Amino acid sequence: MKAADRQELFSRLAELNPRPTTELEYSTPFELLVAVTLSAQATDVGVNKATRRLFPVANTPQAILALGEDGLKSYISTIGLYNAKAANVIAACRILVEKHGGEVPRDRESLEALPGVGRKTANVVLNTAFGEPTIAVDTHIFRVSNRTGLAPGKTVRAVEDKLMKAVPASYRLDAHHWLILHGRYVCKARKPDCPNCVIRDLCRYRDKTSQDA
Repeated sequence: MKAADRQELFSRLAELNPRPTTELEYSTPFELLVAVTLSAQATDVGVNKATRRLFPVANTPQAILALGEDGLKSYISTIGLYNAKAANVIAACRILVEKHGGEVPRDRESLEALPGVGRKTANVVLNTAFGEPTIAVDTHIFRVSNRTGLAPGKTVRAVEDKLMKAVPASYRLDAHHWLILHGRYVCKARKPDCPNCVIRDLCRYRDKTSQDA
């Protein structure tokens, strides 16, 4: 995709949604870290339902450690893979207390050293909690990047690296959210809503849907 088209693509997404953000509910970097950890292979809606019960009771590493693993499970048992996620969150909380004074670190290396936190989760926290221009490539962003021709790649990391070069600097901070939301609600996996897509004319996807499809 040409530089002018990339600029136009993000200009339109920005006009449609000037202040995009995550659909996960959180009020602190720690709450975001927990919510993103819980969101792996789960919906934001499902995670929000669980954290609405959990965070009023325990929303710090110390408070979650006090709950214990079984106590935490009782709040997140509606989320897929909750046993493994509970173990990871407890282990991460222990490291946050012992090594970081109970605070979420602001650097990638420290974040990725936490159990249950991979590159994607670290990117979300760095971007959304700390305002770093990172792009966390999930299934939605991977699909949109390949379909549109914005940043085609065969692996998540390849797409991320291309996006960091392809996204105009002025849009990089919010690109993560625009692309996720576009993939979630418009450029859907099974049947993209091409007729109502604001970037349809810029997109290189060959199998665009029609109004009658």
